[in-house]
Amino acid sequence: MEKNETIAYSMKPIARIHTDFPAKFGVPRQAGLVPELTGTIVFEKEYRVDAALRGIEQYSHLWLVWAFSEAAREGWSPTVRPPRLGGNTKMGVFATRSPFRPNPIGLSAVKLEGMERTETCGTVLRVSGADLMDGTPILDVKPYLPYVDAIAGASGGFTERAKRYALRVEFPAELLAEVPCEKRQALLGVLENDPRPSYQDDPERLYGFAFAGMEIKFTVEGGALRVRRVEKA
Repeated sequence: MEKNETIAYSMKPIARIHTDFPAKFGVPRQAGLVPELTGTIVFEKEYRVDAALRGIEQYSHLWLVWAFSEAAREGWSPTVRPPRLGGNTKMGVFATRSPFRPNPIGLSAVKLEGMERTETCGTVLRVSGADLMDGTPILDVKPYLPYVDAIAGASGGFTERAKRYALRVEFPAELLAEVPCEKRQALLGVLENDPRPSYQDDPERLYGFAFAGMEIKFTVEGGALRVRRVEKA
């Protein structure tokens, strides 16, 4: 028999992740799309307890459970318009990874690159492949278990038609030289995966997003993305 009462659950962040994306525009749509992207997980003071991380170094990857802090809104809609379907096709919210959910919770698998003991923040986790904004609140960290979390032959639904989508990136050498060497491959990966909303396709429009202290300006036409300017943010 179903109970009629609604139980409210209270959660608070255990950590925050620091990445090269100060705003939502430009953040990859899924974790792992750009493995060169790096992030640092800094635990809140209450959870800076090394014993809580004992054994975590044995895992190559982690699940991050986090909050869509920039997408919280009152109410919810049973359908959403996935960007990869052009922004015009409605799908059930539970058949997508849209941030606009009854509970704005995200889930990302990231690679654990290492741990570092710092004087000001205690032990932090260095990760790669994250699809999160700078400062995103982390609700939990769990180990990724390949023997149960990787399911051979699983169906990807409507995302199957978009998984091979990529743009050809034209990045003039003189502009690429403005990007720190250690950030170039990650930035190229972000651009290749097309940071625009999929329903926008205006070859005359100059797009831009902030990344690692820079403002990247670009246009897109005929499957090719051309970087026009690299400016200090």
